[in-house]
Amino acid sequence: MDHLLHPIALTMIPKVGPVTARQLVSYCGSPRAVFEAGKKELLAIPGIGPQITTAVLEQKVLLQAERELEFIDQHGITACSYLDPGYPERLKPLYDSPVMLFFQGQADLNALRTVAIVGTRKPTPYGVSVCEEVIESLAALNVQIISGLAFGIDIAAHKKCTELGIPTIGVLGHGLGMVYPAQHRPVARRMMENGGLLTEFTSQVMPEREHFPLRNRIIAGLCDALVVIETAEKGGSMISAFYANEYNRDVFAVPGRIRDPAARGCNNLIKSHRAALLSEPADIGYVMRWDGPLKGKGLQRQLFVELDPEEEIVVNLLRENPECGIDFLLCRCGMAGSMLAAVLLNLEFKGVVRALPGKRYAWTG
Repeated sequence: MDHLLHPIALTMIPKVGPVTARQLVSYCGSPRAVFEAGKKELLAIPGIGPQITTAVLEQKVLLQAERELEFIDQHGITACSYLDPGYPERLKPLYDSPVMLFFQGQADLNALRTVAIVGTRKPTPYGVSVCEEVIESLAALNVQIISGLAFGIDIAAHKKCTELGIPTIGVLGHGLGMVYPAQHRPVARRMMENGGLLTEFTSQVMPEREHFPLRNRIIAGLCDALVVIETAEKGGSMISAFYANEYNRDVFAVPGRIRDPAARGCNNLIKSHRAALLSEPADIGYVMRWDGPLKGKGLQRQLFVELDPEEEIVVNLLRENPECGIDFLLCRCGMAGSMLAAVLLNLEFKGVVRALPGKRYAWTG
């Protein structure tokens, strides 16, 4: 584990996040070389000022990293840096993925299919019911469930997974030296059997407010599809949805009553074409083409004969013009904006069209 000493130390330098850490490594050549560099060399790196340079030269973080390696060894934790072959494949291409990951459990971080389920900390009984139905619908599809071990929808998702024996990973906004909230320790212990706990934070890092948006980006990055079940307009789940769109993941949202504060976030995601409307739990497997015979390009040929005239117009445009923006489609298709939005949503559910970040769309054929 000695090769992890310097990557761990990098994460302990104040004001150094994943992007800056990569910049340091890129200029110096390796994590070890960062700590062997001189003052003049460090100050010559763009964005690296006196504060970071001093922290590197003092090398106190190396002593802290040594203690972290002892903790890792004593608690059976699997640790890897972004430079290691075992780093999760879904996170590797992301510019802001964690420098270090610490994992405790049995789950495969490169599982074939992964779905993140997120939502409000104060769900309605309806929200919890939908969450459980979604997980039940995914049980037969060999899917791993990811969430954040928080109150509300997160813990409801984890609990249901442990009941059904589905692997589930809780991504934390703190180190593995604790479980927060403490009430969720029994569930966390059960998750270890075929799932686990994952974090980018070293063991002594506490659950600070600013850590949870960082946690949310890992949830979004690790999944193939993200499902939002009840969230306010500015809830943490909206941050997860933002990252999922940025990382080109499929996003689903459960619609709700227009005057319900707990539904405003989901309704806005659907309205702004940043999420597909989830009308029933089976939609996820269908749209992702995980549900048996309905997958691959054969599905597209089967569905094409079932398209109505408006859908055919849009599909033809997308076949001829890959990755079209919504403005281009509006100009070319001759439909009102509301009709085009409905057509695109239907095509997404049929698996013919895929929504991309920036209100762009692509044909899946």
